[in-house]
Amino acid sequence: MFSFQLLHYLFIFLLVVCKTHALDTYIAAVYEHTVILPDVTENPVTPEEALMQMNKNIDILEKAVVEAAQKGAHIIVTPEDGIYGWNLKRESIFPYLEDIPDPQVNWIPCTDPQRFGRAPVQERLSCMAKSNHIYVVANMGDKKKCNTNDPSCPNNRYYHYNTAVVFDSDGKLITRYHKYNLFMFEEQFNQPAEPDLVIFDSPFGKFGIFICFDILFHDPAVALVSKLNVDTILFPTAWMNVLPHLSAIEFHSAWAAGMGVNFLASNLHNTSMRMTGSGIYAPDKPIDYYYNMDTEDGKLLISELNVHPRLSPSYTAINWTSYASSIADLSPTTDVFIDTIFYDEYTFATLVDAKGSLSVCQQDLCCHLSYRMVEKRQDEAYVLGVFNGLHVVEGKYYLQICTLLKCRSTNLTSCGEPTENSLTIFDEFSLSGTFSTSYVFPEVLLSGIRLAPADFQVLSDGRLISKSSISTKSVLTVTLFGRLYENDPKEQSKPQYNDE
Repeated sequence: MFSFQLLHYLFIFLLVVCKTHALDTYIAAVYEHTVILPDVTENPVTPEEALMQMNKNIDILEKAVVEAAQKGAHIIVTPEDGIYGWNLKRESIFPYLEDIPDPQVNWIPCTDPQRFGRAPVQERLSCMAKSNHIYVVANMGDKKKCNTNDPSCPNNRYYHYNTAVVFDSDGKLITRYHKYNLFMFEEQFNQPAEPDLVIFDSPFGKFGIFICFDILFHDPAVALVSKLNVDTILFPTAWMNVLPHLSAIEFHSAWAAGMGVNFLASNLHNTSMRMTGSGIYAPDKPIDYYYNMDTEDGKLLISELNVHPRLSPSYTAINWTSYASSIADLSPTTDVFIDTIFYDEYTFATLVDAKGSLSVCQQDLCCHLSYRMVEKRQDEAYVLGVFNGLHVVEGKYYLQICTLLKCRSTNLTSCGEPTENSLTIFDEFSLSGTFSTSYVFPEVLLSGIRLAPADFQVLSDGRLISKSSISTKSVLTVTLFGRLYENDPKEQSKPQYNDE
């Protein structure tokens, strides 16, 4: 009798455990943080002064962690540079760095803080996760001593890495990712020798992680999805908005849609640097987002997501070139002009009438648009544009873009310049292109820098089309943002480092 009862209780226990470890949905949180920047100094501060500065930001982040946990969140993402800011040089950032060990060491800094030397930031982050029973994603700096025979070793004998860390709900360090694609101003950091594909499994899905500028490149961003089949991307960022195609909420939601994953984007908030735009995005729609250039307020977002979004009935695989390639008469419009968007030379055709169809081409990429406006306004101008080439300004990456966009003014030389407001309403639109890539990210941005989650859809044949609800809203841009990764310049050799 005793054995039977014991087996019965064991069976009930296993059912509970299985239920706990097989969630269908989970609660995600991201925090947009108004970072407190350190004073700019010629000489480095002491480690104690650096820690005092970092604790000012960690105190704010901890409040967000506590609130998220109290509201049931399983995981929270905080921004890139959220602990010390972005205005430190290579010499001045060193006191802010810690040695972050390989997570395979099985370490809980909260309970054993001195195991790998001085690590007060890792200790605090670990304790935040442990005491609140929540996964915490943060960004900080890692330092690694150089191999003595390494000719690329910097003068201070350390490599510096822009690093994302994840602590699980027990406070254990489970992930360390070194940012591979550094932005042009990140001279305080080194690029790793190779891009790491960093993932971890949890009771609520498989996660991958990369940082900010990484999103524009194949490795590690696309590889995490295409090779390792992650469910959710964690994305700490310090994103400066660039209209018309690279506003944070616009592009990050489009990346989630194009790749078929959940995407948790946590941005810094600093209006003087055009930094705002955080969100919780599913493949079929933005679940929640924040964009605010009017105040300096941070924001905590909390929403529920499917653990495995590609298994959702709303997820559809897309052939991005199918429809445009099937159009019998795809003759390009002859009345075109050339102008630039973010230093790239686009071919444009003007939307002359209130309704119509037109096509523009560059090389083998032809973009096709059918549309109908509620009214053709005389005080606003719209164009259909195409770009098929290598972008070379803050990085080198090959783009294939089809875009319907509002010009800044009725002067066509203003087309492609940033603009945030419009009055023109489209009853309908359908945009498609003869893309040479399967990596296409669909963007729709409304007047006032707002997303349109219920107002458009992407069909399996590659058409980005409006729904009936769009006819009450003014459109800034409708874009298919393609990346032809195989046409990117070949990687140069990278310095090696010793991670001992």
